[in-house]
Amino acid sequence: MNGRNFSTGNPGLDLVITFLQGRVQRARSGELDRGASAVEWVIISAVVVAIVGAVAAIINQALGEGAEKVGDCIKGADAGSTC
Repeated sequence: MNGRNFSTGNPGLDLVITFLQGRVQRARSGELDRGASAVEWVIISAVVVAIVGAVAAIINQALGEGAEKVGDCIKGADAGSTC
């Protein structure tokens, strides 16, 4: 079962055996580090999303305060005065 030309005569079983041999080879070669890389990307993405959310909240608050000032200025405006 260690050769590449292993055959049981059943194509379905041959496929499963070949698939499992490939998985065993990947596990032995240390190619499983891809999972760690994926976790790193998820963490980096979460940090970026948190930063964007914080910046959006700050901008939203600043725009709200500015809009309130403009609204107050419009309400109290006279023909001869400026804000």
